[in-house]
Amino acid sequence: MKAFRLEELEAERAANDGAYLRFLRERHMSAGLYALDRGAQDPQQPHAQDEVYLVVSGRASLTVGEETTQVARGSVVYVPAGAPHRFHHVTEDLRVMVVFAPPEG
Repeated sequence: MKAFRLEELEAERAANDGAYLRFLRERHMSAGLYALDRGAQDPQQPHAQDEVYLVVSGRASLTVGEETTQVARGSVVYVPAGAPHRFHHVTEDLRVMVVFAPPEG
């Protein structure tokens, strides 16, 4: 078993000065913590993997293809492989758990 604490993951991500921390990589999936502070721009490009986002905290809009939705703590969004997507209008510091299948990178 591998177990993680969100506070520790966030501290590690912040200590490495990055918006993304991959904390798990297995044969069929990987998981990470993505952070965008209030007002930040999301530089993401489409990925070769399917993704599931679970918003841990914060508020923003998320556009996937031509559809836009508001996300906040507890939101879960599926993004198919290859779909253009980005968070925008980040009104509260955003922390998102990301699951990729198959694993990214």
